[in-house]
Amino acid sequence: MSNSQKNDRKNGQRSRLNLIVLDMAGTTVADGGLVEQAFGAAAQRLGVQPGSADHAEKLGYVRATMGESKISVFRHLFGDEDRAQQANVAFEEAYGELVDGGRIAPVPGAREAIERLTGEGRTVVLSTGFARTTQGAILAALGWQDLVALTLCPADAGGRGRPYPDMVLAAFLRTGAVDGVQQIVAAGDTSYDMLSGVRSGAGIVAGVLTGAHDKDQLERNGATHVLGSVAELPDLIARAEA
Repeated sequence: MSNSQKNDRKNGQRSRLNLIVLDMAGTTVADGGLVEQAFGAAAQRLGVQPGSADHAEKLGYVRATMGESKISVFRHLFGDEDRAQQANVAFEEAYGELVDGGRIAPVPGAREAIERLTGEGRTVVLSTGFARTTQGAILAALGWQDLVALTLCPADAGGRGRPYPDMVLAAFLRTGAVDGVQQIVAAGDTSYDMLSGVRSGAGIVAGVLTGAHDKDQLERNGATHVLGSVAELPDLIARAEA
């Protein structure tokens, strides 16, 4: 094979949709509403009583901003940094206890989809709005510590989580898996996942219906495709490349 043929093959490989950035909770991980339960525990620690109007208002904000960095959510809800940090620590502790109690599982077909994508030579990255300790607990509970090449939380991308594109772009920069952002596939279950993917310039921004937001919310925030679950993503990518 000539050098030009080798270069053509290499360039063809690198022009594929070879960087796949996947959200965790609601997209690849089914947590059964644990975010809301952990928020309830955190809010109560800060004096927000269950059943109160204040609790309902704050919970509504949590639901609307699913996918955002949790410390950013608490900064908005509680104002000053000390209270936000207290809420964040309480949230992480409560969520970690629920995870340790066996309350999470893979979304059906998620692991198989990830393994198929990596088997096709693509680089898969798992990202989350949780802190690193919470992300680590989830990965350990599922036995996914070595499943993908890279895992990211907001702190790994300068501190800004979704809806900013920083984690997707961090995956692009750290892996070097593709030549341009248009060769990225970003997938998630929330409006903020979609905004993050769009702002990163990803070629495919796929919403999935296994988590927080519905088809209309995902499409209004930029989803190029809406899938029943992440299990359908490998076939979507194959069709896009055909």
